[in-house]
Amino acid sequence: MAELVCRRRWLLWLLVLAAAAVHLPSAVAVSGRPAARQRLEVQRHLKRLNKKAVMSIKSPDGDMIDCVHISHQPAFDHPFLKNHTIQTKPAFYPDGLLFDESKTTSENKSPSMAQLWHQNGRCPQNTIPIRRTRKDDLLRASSVKRYGKKKHRSLPNPMSVDPDLLNESGHQHAIAYVEGDSYYGAKATINVWEPKIEQPNEFSLSQLWILGGSFGEDLNSIEAGWQVSPDLYGDNNSRLFTYWTSDSYQATGCYNLLCSGFIQISSEIAMGATISPLSKYRGSQYDVSILVWKDPKEGHWWMQFGNDYVLGYWPSFLFSYLADSASMIEWGGEVVNSEPDGEHTSTAMGSGHFPEEGFSKSSYFRNIQVVDESNSLKDPRGISTFTEQSNCYDVQTGNSNRWGHFFYYGGPGKNSNCP
Repeated sequence: MAELVCRRRWLLWLLVLAAAAVHLPSAVAVSGRPAARQRLEVQRHLKRLNKKAVMSIKSPDGDMIDCVHISHQPAFDHPFLKNHTIQTKPAFYPDGLLFDESKTTSENKSPSMAQLWHQNGRCPQNTIPIRRTRKDDLLRASSVKRYGKKKHRSLPNPMSVDPDLLNESGHQHAIAYVEGDSYYGAKATINVWEPKIEQPNEFSLSQLWILGGSFGEDLNSIEAGWQVSPDLYGDNNSRLFTYWTSDSYQATGCYNLLCSGFIQISSEIAMGATISPLSKYRGSQYDVSILVWKDPKEGHWWMQFGNDYVLGYWPSFLFSYLADSASMIEWGGEVVNSEPDGEHTSTAMGSGHFPEEGFSKSSYFRNIQVVDESNSLKDPRGISTFTEQSNCYDVQTGNSNRWGHFFYYGGPGKNSNCP
């Protein structure tokens, strides 16, 4: 009898162990599946983004710059660009520069701006420099699919007067803008700083926007400037950037070359790479000139950085409204405020100082211009300004012989008047 009881207990233990053996691998597989899927997704995305390099250059800031053959760049992953013939230069440049770019804004100002990676080399002809995307870059994103994309409804809409709607996205702005005409490009010289970022998921940028369509689901936007974005780049460096979207930041577009679209032709400048040197409070001031215009022959939107570097173009087929012209131009700063419960971030915009402090203390845009229907650079007419909370970030416009139309902008964010 005792032997029979013992056998039954033994059989019971065997059944328990068998059940565990059946279910344990399944449980491990289920719990491990998302991690394995994410690893595979990250690897595939890195392979898509990081094209085979002719040579690579290590930047002093830790970036790796890959010199990729011009015909192998990410743009040509787009199905509509499979048989595209690269335009090596614009058919037409805008006419009518209204100011002398050689004039400097200070005796201490250096006329040359560069990118940090230039200290260690340059890419050869017929290649373009691409900042290598790392695994950590992708893992910081909310998802691999959203990597390199702005959040929906992050655009400053001066036409809105609802403060709740303005602040719901956490994005705040201090901008100058023109609207009510057809625009074929814009230009500005932008003071470059390294603003303090409070939270890693916040950013601070200074840029121009070329806009078409409504502020609903169909907005077209081309953007270029400089930004500090720890979430995107993993550091607090000031970097050159571009962005585009044809559906209000939903499914289309991206920063820099992080999706197919923008076709780069320059071997000198890397999108997303660190800009050097930077402006100092009460010290030397440095700025970068950015021009974006629509080629009247081919219809593509071209970008020039400084006086020497034509970077490339956005093909016209990427857009609906901008396939014809823009209906609004904006210049200015943007920050993300991620603080909860009505608190305001101390993330700075521009220099982190208010416009009334003036030159060498506050950040500026100078010589702002638009391109008209005759492909000529002109002074903008009817400039307006916009900011959600002027006690946090503000903007003040002006006009002079040397700087043309200009404005100072920015601020510290959180302060005694902006709690």
